[in-house]
Amino acid sequence: MTPQRHAGRIVLVTGAASGIGAAIARQYVQEGASVALIDVNAETLSACAESLAGLPGRVVWAVADVADFDQCTRAHQQVVAELGATIDTLINNAGISPKTNGKPANFWEMDPSEWMRVVGVNLHGAFNWSRLVTPSMVEHQSGSIVNMSSVAAKFFVAFTAAHYGTTKAALIGLTRDLAGELGPHGITVNAIAPGRINTPLMRTASQATNQAVIDETALRRLGEPSEVAEMACFLTSAESRFVTGQVVDVAGGWLMT
Repeated sequence: MTPQRHAGRIVLVTGAASGIGAAIARQYVQEGASVALIDVNAETLSACAESLAGLPGRVVWAVADVADFDQCTRAHQQVVAELGATIDTLINNAGISPKTNGKPANFWEMDPSEWMRVVGVNLHGAFNWSRLVTPSMVEHQSGSIVNMSSVAAKFFVAFTAAHYGTTKAALIGLTRDLAGELGPHGITVNAIAPGRINTPLMRTASQATNQAVIDETALRRLGEPSEVAEMACFLTSAESRFVTGQVVDVAGGWLMT
């Protein structure tokens, strides 16, 4: 039986329509939380919400581009009105890593609009949602935030581009700064750095690329979204209430960074 560690909690997950975000949402709903799903894709978001019906927790959803503060503000207002309470836990999961024919753009050929879009979603999205939910967390002197970084923040990964690694590294900096600012208010802030996880994003790369990562990973396999979800739920539970400002690899021992 799944423990009900998050029963009665209000959790908001960005990039919740598929992949790691959907797995995180499922884990929280299974653990009794009321979960708000945020994504830019209404169709897949609705399908994700439907797939969670019948589980112990409650599910609501709102469409928003996380890079757009006004859209996030409207979605936040909708979620708070529907759930009748403010957010206890924020999971900044939304992220993109554009490819063309399965390959990332070379930095010297990258369109500036692609750079700005990745920075907008991966980094500004985390700022936007953190900015929206932290005032009520400070008011209540409690709360938790998890930012989804990547092992690509720590070393060069050839199949991601400069914008991806840069934004994921910036999220680590944001995590530590927020942990320092918000710690005196009883709020924990941590980051997860996934390795190669079996998601639609992973499948934009070639089989040979993914096999090369598997060969460099101590556990000799890809990770599963549920394994990242379990870490997110742990980092925002009472069991980790003295853990903040940390970056936790969920990478199967990939390069042991």
